[in-house]
Amino acid sequence: MSINRLLELHDLAKQESRKYNRKRFLFPQLMRDTGKHFTGIVGARGTGKTVLLRQYALEHDDAFYLSADTLDQDDDAWGLIQKLNQHFKFRTFLLDEVHFLPDPTALLKRLYDFVDVRILFSSSVALAMQASAHDLSRRVRLMNLHGFSFREYLTFTQGISLPALELEQIAESQWEPDHLRAGRFFDDYLQGGILPFSLEEPEPFDFLESILEKVITRDIPSVVRLVIDELETIRRLLRFVGRSAVDGINYSSLSRNLGITKYKAEQYVDCLEKAFLLHQVFPAGTNVLREPKVLMTPPNRLLYRDFEDAKGGLREDYFVEAMKQAGIRFHYLKSTRGAKTPDYLIEDAPTKLAVEIGGPSKGRQQFKGVQIDRKIVFVHSPAPEKGRLPLFLLGYLS
Repeated sequence: MSINRLLELHDLAKQESRKYNRKRFLFPQLMRDTGKHFTGIVGARGTGKTVLLRQYALEHDDAFYLSADTLDQDDDAWGLIQKLNQHFKFRTFLLDEVHFLPDPTALLKRLYDFVDVRILFSSSVALAMQASAHDLSRRVRLMNLHGFSFREYLTFTQGISLPALELEQIAESQWEPDHLRAGRFFDDYLQGGILPFSLEEPEPFDFLESILEKVITRDIPSVVRLVIDELETIRRLLRFVGRSAVDGINYSSLSRNLGITKYKAEQYVDCLEKAFLLHQVFPAGTNVLREPKVLMTPPNRLLYRDFEDAKGGLREDYFVEAMKQAGIRFHYLKSTRGAKTPDYLIEDAPTKLAVEIGGPSKGRQQFKGVQIDRKIVFVHSPAPEKGRLPLFLLGYLS
């Protein structure tokens, strides 16, 4: 491809970004990120990685946007970047969908070692990029671009801008009235609003189903050697998790119900977590079986069950997603004797915090005999009541 054509595509990409007035909450972090390392943005398809890079190009005259999937097979990305740097004085290169390049890891390593440029790249093949980051060691820092937090969803869809809350503020009921008032939009958020592409897609779940199929048929096989039959097993695994209650879903139950080994169950779950379709939450303590609790990334469960039927699992999916978006360490609690226990233990609070997740009628029965400093019940309700806090408040953590 000619340099003139690349310059034309770069200008078109910048022009396209003008359509988007708002920016994902990750954007300021990207702007502040400096240093010698390259930065990679990974996340599920449709989370807005391309828009993010184009918006960055619009605000930096020395930044050049290049979508790898527009290059011809015989194009030399290394040579093109050198020319654009030497002759046109671009210092930062925004490589979108970098996995389309023949050997992105080798290219990034070569650019880092021999050319004085900064690289920001994105990939929807998160599995491949996480493997590349390991190979590239100190040269690359990865940033995860999740779906919308509830706070971010409110900004994009309702124009409601609310300050973030710390976990301690939530525990101590130190929020503003507007935080509670906005809770009326929570069910809309759970039913697909978490997906950034839902802003433009009239049928977001059709699009989500297409994404899931691409992950299974293209992304996972590009990183892990699988035979054709295993792809159907992965589909069955997702279907089983999506249609099951959340308790008791782990490697052993997946192995038993799908007729596969525990090793294969672990391999598949690990791949699907790195592809942003599943979450694994490991248990607290040392005297328990070290198998994780397996949940879905919201709202994937709604591909298999309707909202009313899926609510119980979806609440826990949301809790786990909110914790991971906020970077808070937590575990699930599991009794060695099968006794009732709270759902989760949060360790990043000033004191250890036990959390129970449930519907509006959920009580504190699970806490009997539990020796933990603080205990909170988060319920699917619009307002605090009798020691129970609204679940949606956790969406203000990030």
